Amino acid sequence: MPRALIAEDEPLLRAQLKARLVDAWPDLDLIGEAETGEQALALIAELKPDVVFLDIRMPAMSGIDVAQRLGGRCHIVFVTAYDEYAVAAFEEGAVDYVLKPVTAERMAKVVTRVKARLATPPLDLGALLARLAEREIAATPLKWIRASLGSIMQMIAVADVVYFQAEDKYTKVVTDGGEALIKKPIKELYEELDPEAFWQIHRGTIVNLRAIARVERDWRDQPVITLRSRPEKLTVSRTFAHRFKSM
Repeated sequence: MPRALIAEDEPLLRAQLKARLVDAWPDLDLIGEAETGEQALALIAELKPDVVFLDIRMPAMSGIDVAQRLGGRCHIVFVTAYDEYAVAAFEEGAVDYVLKPVTAERMAKVVTRVKARLATPPLDLGALLARLAEREIAATPLKWIRASLGSIMQMIAVADVVYFQAEDKYTKVVTDGGEALIKKPIKELYEELDPEAFWQIHRGTIVNLRAIARVERDWRDQPVITLRSRPEKLTVSRTFAHRFKSM
């Protein structure tokens, strides 16, 4: 029986990935789950999986770093939010990948490909990983925001933001401790955020995945987000509801 390990730092996305994988590959032995790159390396060394589903962007040690250190010890399926450059590189190198949110159709295709690959040695990903690592360094997501609170200007760490919300010509920045405004349009802001950490859930709302406590469905079958540190709930519009389909 083939053995697999999942490495994904976001609990909700890890649960979604696991659910898709179990449905698409019932006889797969899912032997472990990792939340960080360091943990993934340790589990791979200990458990020796045949295939690893590896998130590209994890804190401290990225999926690219992990893959470089593995040196072809197992087959790799990369997991990533949509990134035109990365997807083009994967396609060019015939590398297996799934996009977040993971769909049943895409997972089924990847499982078919991986099953066929298991009879052969893992691909040599050295050149591809070097290219992706260079781009990761160059394409650093937004880390800080300068926002106004009345007449006071303040610096807010993007990681501390619970959600962003469009408000007239401004964008409201909501944190655990309060709210502030920035003049940047939410569409422009979204392009500068880390797509692995922030998801658009409405035309005018972007949420930090780490701020989500749980996702439930209302009487209209639309996902409703409960936040960890704030009392308000955020409704996901139908346009973006597919992101939470298996949650």
